[in-house]
Amino acid sequence: MTGTEPVTGTGRPSAIGQALLAIGDQWTLLILQRAFLLHVRRFADWRDELGMSESVLANRLKELVAGGLLRPVPYREQGRTRTEYLLTERAIELWPLLLEIWSWERRWVPRRHGLPELAHDVCGNRTDVELGCASCGAAPVTAHDTETVRGAATFAQVTVARHHRRTVRGQAGRDPLSYFPETFELLGDRWSTVILAAAFLGTRRFAGFRSELGVAPSVLADRLRRFTELGVLAADEPGARPRYRLTAKGLDFFGIFAFIVDWAQTWYAGPPDTDLRVTHRACGRPFRPCLRCRSCGRALSRAEVHFVLPEAAPERRLRLGVSRG
Repeated sequence: MTGTEPVTGTGRPSAIGQALLAIGDQWTLLILQRAFLLHVRRFADWRDELGMSESVLANRLKELVAGGLLRPVPYREQGRTRTEYLLTERAIELWPLLLEIWSWERRWVPRRHGLPELAHDVCGNRTDVELGCASCGAAPVTAHDTETVRGAATFAQVTVARHHRRTVRGQAGRDPLSYFPETFELLGDRWSTVILAAAFLGTRRFAGFRSELGVAPSVLADRLRRFTELGVLAADEPGARPRYRLTAKGLDFFGIFAFIVDWAQTWYAGPPDTDLRVTHRACGRPFRPCLRCRSCGRALSRAEVHFVLPEAAPERRLRLGVSRG
């Protein structure tokens, strides 16, 4: 693939592009997270919980409904009909991604306030998760244990334009539930996520990222600089044309990458030759990511885990439940 503006010829984004358009925004991820953990489903509750402006919240809820992630349901309150929003099946299937983000932060991102702890109801332990292969049951699985083959137009229109200006939440460091700002530099921005995807697929040089993605040089230089500062990429062969490699911290982001790809290609249909095919080398079958309990080794289900806020008194349990109308 050559040139700086790759296209599919259909104008339709790839499945991964559609997924990033749907969830590649920090406010969107936080709205979904609060719906899972706190069962928030009403406008005022999201506004007060996250400290969002009403205009930004209204915009994101509209996008989540249009994207099939939230379902509006009317309810009656004080004689008036109002709207609440319930997670759809498509959104519910994001729960492993939310857990994997938490686990990556636990390993790599220092924060002033402790993260909630994950408890596994089956074994009774406070635990962490490890990435496994649902095809054969093996765990743990790392990026080195897989092989990824992309279609000729995988990156075509992945980086579709945002619906809105990017906004930043200022109080995340004081919120024990929120993802850390460093995480959002990697995940809450469409260019960042795609640049990381290209790195997982072996792109190493500035010119290679530019050719593959069609990203503006100034944007690419900024993201590569920040990734290097964050310790996600390291620049070998320093000089005018450095070679970038994923560090251990960057490679460990593979679980998040794998869940995004799996979810995207399950729920969205892209143009021909735009999918990624990830294979687990040990079993030779398609790699379908799953999460296992690091304490007992059992596969995790959404209904069998909950978070515990470490500073809550009495202990506050946050279950990955789903609000029902």
